[in-house]
Amino acid sequence: MGIKLTHGGDFAGFRREYGYDPLDFSANVSPLGVPDSVVKAITDAAVLADRYPDPLCRDLCDAVGKYEGVDPSYVICGNGAADIIFRFAGAMKNRNVLVTAPTFSEYETALTANGCTVRRHLLEEESGFRVGSDFLDDIDDDTDIVFLCEPNNPTGVTSGRDFLMKALRTCEEHDAILVIDECFNEFIDDPQSATMKAALSTSDHLLILKAFTKVFAMAGVRLGYGLCSNRRILEGIRESGQPWSVSGLAQAAGIAALSEPEYVTRLSDMVKTERPFIKKGLEELGLEVMPGEANYLLFRGPADLEDRMRGRGILIRNCSNYPGLGEGWFRTAVRTREDNEKLLQTMKEELAGEADDGEA
Repeated sequence: MGIKLTHGGDFAGFRREYGYDPLDFSANVSPLGVPDSVVKAITDAAVLADRYPDPLCRDLCDAVGKYEGVDPSYVICGNGAADIIFRFAGAMKNRNVLVTAPTFSEYETALTANGCTVRRHLLEEESGFRVGSDFLDDIDDDTDIVFLCEPNNPTGVTSGRDFLMKALRTCEEHDAILVIDECFNEFIDDPQSATMKAALSTSDHLLILKAFTKVFAMAGVRLGYGLCSNRRILEGIRESGQPWSVSGLAQAAGIAALSEPEYVTRLSDMVKTERPFIKKGLEELGLEVMPGEANYLLFRGPADLEDRMRGRGILIRNCSNYPGLGEGWFRTAVRTREDNEKLLQTMKEELAGEADDGEA
């Protein structure tokens, strides 16, 4: 159709082109598959599909509040975290916003669509794309909203809670709202050391984004949520979209997923083992790899690597469209050992073929 997608995970486009499903490293979704309890919950809820879903997601908000250890009144649910982002942007039209670059593109897409002026703070490769104190200097009285992705996508780098607390205090001093995207928080080695949930009860300038997409392999279900103690912000998000954004099936799936602590533990243990395995393998191939802390790694390779891997049935994420990066930057998800070995072996063969061509 000639439409260029800006995100990974386009298995449908690959299937149309090649007639089979790829091994997808371009989307950072749990490789353990959808939990059985989630599949059952969706099936059981299907018989109630003739009813409108609860527009307030009351049972789901209660379950999220218990799972996150926060007041359920702080929870607002949406059709994925992206839905919360767009609703928030719709509620905060024509504001001045500070974002990092590179980072998740939907922040800027949603904000500019709603008349916001977006300033990019460029992260430097020399510092490992880490957010430094100079970022705080960019927050001033003209700043209305600040976005931080923790860990950042696509770099996988975290800033640490001490820095995030400084960022929150700086935002409070300038009456700006700090939006922290914690959608990949569960994949870092110590999630509790980085989350800002504890600050929700003491600050009304904080909005945290979370999703079921990555951790519970529920990308196709479309379910995410925001955490915030500011009633004005929550009402603004709620009123900036249609009332039934979360289907009854998705609500049932979310409640079931939150009762799967063993699944999350198994996934976390796998990522802790496989992330250094992939990093070491990529470095042994002579590639520059960023020290990511999530379930994906940013690395630099030949500009045509995405196309060559696609021809071999493997998708990786081309990151050249991220502001602050450019040609030759790619992101790979962390999957199972079998999948990771196939990725590295295929990449080894492709890079060896490149070397042979250069010697010819």
